[in-house]
Amino acid sequence: MCPVNRETDTAKHLNSKSGGANSEISTDFSHVLVVGKSPINRVVVSKIVEKSGLKPISESPEMATKTLRTLIPGAVVLDGGADNKDCDALMSAIDALRRASGRSLPSVILLSTKTGTPESLGLSSVIDVVVTKPITTERLQPVIDRLIGLGRG
Repeated sequence: MCPVNRETDTAKHLNSKSGGANSEISTDFSHVLVVGKSPINRVVVSKIVEKSGLKPISESPEMATKTLRTLIPGAVVLDGGADNKDCDALMSAIDALRRASGRSLPSVILLSTKTGTPESLGLSSVIDVVVTKPITTERLQPVIDRLIGLGRG
């Protein structure tokens, strides 16, 4: 199974709303935005997301900002790269969505080469969970399942 085609899926999402660009966009818990510079890591994470029965949307950090304007996923998985900074440009957009929702949605997972909590690593308050690389189903899937479950509940 391939990651969701961004254009097709976004178009369906927008068409399901009747008010156009000014209408409120609700959180779609069936989607997970997978963001990273490495296409290989995005494919690996997308496969893990699919095992949870969710639809991944794989994007580079530059394209993810545009996607977040039209779709609020249940969770965002950020591949921080070697220094945890590859997706820093997205933090303000994610923070704005979370403030607008009145809840911590979408949930944010950072894939990191360092172990620790978001606080101990000096990361943005937008990050909910840090999952240490290497990326494996055993490490990432339970975290995705838990955060999506919390968001729905």
